[in-house]
Amino acid sequence: MTSRFRAPAIALSLMGLSLSALMQPASGQSPTDDPEAVYRQRVAVYLKDMANFVYEPTEPLVGTNRWKPLPAIAPAKSGIATDALEAARAYAEQMNSSAFMVWHDGRLVTQWYAPGVTEQTPLTSKSLSKPLTAIAIGRALALGKIRSIDQSIADFIPKAKGTPKEKITIRYLLDMRSGMLDQGISTDPDHPYIRVLLHPDFGDRIIDTYPMPHEPGRHYSYANAPSDAIAMVIEGATGMRYGDWVTREVLKPLGAQGGTLWVSKPGGLAHAGCCATMPADTYLRFAVLLLQDGMWQGKRLLPEGYVAEMRKGTEQNPNFGLGIWLGEPYRQRRPFGAPGMLGPQVLHSEPFLDPALFMFDGNSNQQVAISPKYRLIVLRVGATPPAPKDGRPEWDNAFLPNTLIRGLSSRGGD
Repeated sequence: MTSRFRAPAIALSLMGLSLSALMQPASGQSPTDDPEAVYRQRVAVYLKDMANFVYEPTEPLVGTNRWKPLPAIAPAKSGIATDALEAARAYAEQMNSSAFMVWHDGRLVTQWYAPGVTEQTPLTSKSLSKPLTAIAIGRALALGKIRSIDQSIADFIPKAKGTPKEKITIRYLLDMRSGMLDQGISTDPDHPYIRVLLHPDFGDRIIDTYPMPHEPGRHYSYANAPSDAIAMVIEGATGMRYGDWVTREVLKPLGAQGGTLWVSKPGGLAHAGCCATMPADTYLRFAVLLLQDGMWQGKRLLPEGYVAEMRKGTEQNPNFGLGIWLGEPYRQRRPFGAPGMLGPQVLHSEPFLDPALFMFDGNSNQQVAISPKYRLIVLRVGATPPAPKDGRPEWDNAFLPNTLIRGLSSRGGD
């Protein structure tokens, strides 16, 4: 038998696009409940402006009604040198950030927000939604709704039974070894990329028609489809809609604020892998939960050992665990896709000063870096950083955590 976490022996983030117009019928047409007609209308608008996508329709993602700010400490008493904190904040501001937060050893050290943004402003997560899928699964494990992440998804998605996707396990969805097609972009309305993005019944499209060119467990294929399928697993395991499960079992226990969840249609399936909106404080709480090994205020929310399992890479991609990125092994240019494949790559100008560091990492350089050794978390979310020009540096995933760790070391925090 395999343990709840042990694998069997054999075994790009989407560019932001705007959906507000995609829900409207084309000129001269009447609204329709026909999913294919709605899909075609959405595609027509999408193809006119792929670069400005708003993640709609959405539904409320309800958080706690008793939100309180995290415990804070004066920066001067935090153990992090003032010049390091200022250098990190200035870098975040320079890089088009909407929010910048530093947490150290149980306390919020500093936070900065762009004009018009506050600690309660929902911000688009992009692929920061992917670690949330792993946390949602961890809660289902802790509450006995799922026996093991090595269960077949067909145990929870009846439509997958008797299909090649029956071989996919929950683990393979979380660590991107589902065997499904790598993320990509197409202008062909009949391409599966577009159907799993815009179709009102995109969950059926994932199971029925999304290509599966690889054997599950043997190829790393970064894509939204595997993470989106987590919503179907949660719903099959718990009998609750994905957003309701996240609200009840993640946000409220963490005392976290909510926001919005991108769904396929009103009352439809959640796009679990991308683009919920929540305040920066909520993303920080997810990170604190993982740094504390799944504990929150003395209560265990995730099974013992689950966070350690999240932090294990695979042979197919040592830098990706269960919904999170791993700092080691060091790669100066780390792709989101499979190692060696073409596509966007993120700069790491130097190795992380904590080799055990792990991250939430999403499109437009959303970053929440978590250092177990130094009990340090630094968060940056916002718009895409500006291109390097006239002495302005390129976005560097190593800059914020390493600057703060050096600031700790200079104050005797090592």
